[in-house]
Amino acid sequence: MIVPFAACASEACARALPGLQLPQLRRLLGRLGAPGVDRGTVDDLSMPHERAFARACGLPVADGLLPLAALQLRHDGRLVADEPWAWITPSHWRVARDHIVMAHPQELQLDGDDSRALLALMAPYFAEDGIHLEYQAPLRWLARGELFRALPTASLDRVVGRTVDGWMAGGDAGRPLRRLQQEMQMLLYTVPLNDERQRAGLLPVNSFWVSGNGALPADAPPPSPAGAQVAQQLRDAALADDGAAWAAAWQQLDAREGPRLQAALDQGHSVRLTLCGQANSRSWASPGASVWRRLGSLLSPPSIAGMLGGL
Repeated sequence: MIVPFAACASEACARALPGLQLPQLRRLLGRLGAPGVDRGTVDDLSMPHERAFARACGLPVADGLLPLAALQLRHDGRLVADEPWAWITPSHWRVARDHIVMAHPQELQLDGDDSRALLALMAPYFAEDGIHLEYQAPLRWLARGELFRALPTASLDRVVGRTVDGWMAGGDAGRPLRRLQQEMQMLLYTVPLNDERQRAGLLPVNSFWVSGNGALPADAPPPSPAGAQVAQQLRDAALADDGAAWAAAWQQLDAREGPRLQAALDQGHSVRLTLCGQANSRSWASPGASVWRRLGSLLSPPSIAGMLGGL
């Protein structure tokens, strides 16, 4: 199990951390082996939980080029070999005098009808750059095109609530995408649908974000039936800088998943838990021999600070 945003740098989450009690998780980690650490930086394009998921799926890790959209399509049985895909997130950018901030996509309250209508308006412009758009969900479209094969892009989770300037696709390779974003901003400023949304008190969709792009390598292993479980319960509260909601979500996750994973250990199954922050991740795995499992149960469980510190 991979837990994104197990720790986050926001002030609200930092204030909530000292009071956080995770008894089930502490007991679980006391039974697992010494942790391994994947170190990164807060300037990496890909998030630690994305790197962990890619590795769990047997994919090479290249910053900003984790083909998560293509991986999803292969899991759904729809991927044609070597096709580059990406996710497109309809977005609202808050434009200030000297910076632009990405709003949380959920703030849009975008329903399927509005999302499909916007996709239909934008698709011809993407097609001019050889990009085919396909609806998947109100806040997630699929995009196929050669542009996404080797263009590093920043994770959506890197950008939500932050200024977009430093995360835009850079260099000559990113120029077509930056131009397309500018064109869509001009187009979306004029569409009647956005006027209707604003009259209804909703945010207009005025841009989009690309993430999860790339093509699966030819030697990528087939998807595992067991797979890696990604626990997303902490994400929204962390991105919204809601410390109380983040702590409550952590406690619910602890109460539900901690006993389940301990039961899996009792039944002799292998367990691997990866806690992810905004730069690093730390992974604990069940020892291979039962003697180590018994010894691990006698050790002092790690503290919450020890579990989440340095992520």
